[in-house]
Amino acid sequence: QLQLVESGGGLVQPGGSLRLSCAASGSTLDYYAIGWFRQAPGKEREGVSCISSSGGNTNYKDSVKGRFTISRDNAKNTVYLQMNSLKPEDTAVYYCAAGSTIVVVGGKYYGMDYWGKGILVTVSS
Repeated sequence: QLQLVESGGGLVQPGGSLRLSCAASGSTLDYYAIGWFRQAPGKEREGVSCISSSGGNTNYKDSVKGRFTISRDNAKNTVYLQMNSLKPEDTAVYYCAAGSTIVVVGGKYYGMDYWGKGILVTVSS
């Protein structure tokens, strides 16, 4: 069974950068689309970005476009989320998730079958 583990979170000042990693074990990521989600305190979980199994298609939440970049290295069984120009409103627990196909409807992501436990990103001075 596919298992996902996030890493790379932490505390960063506004304007700073972090790179999150989502490492898979138990199965190859080659056949899975991957999504990054986040949940801020008191708010619902929301989709941030997703990438197709081949890496050829990506999607971003409007508020992170131009600041975040999703990528994948199937040889390393890992997906990344490069986050630049971070803002306090990016503070949240970030999760990666995998599905055979991700469907994006109205900015929401559907089709996730496996989830990581999440990692905290705090943007604060």
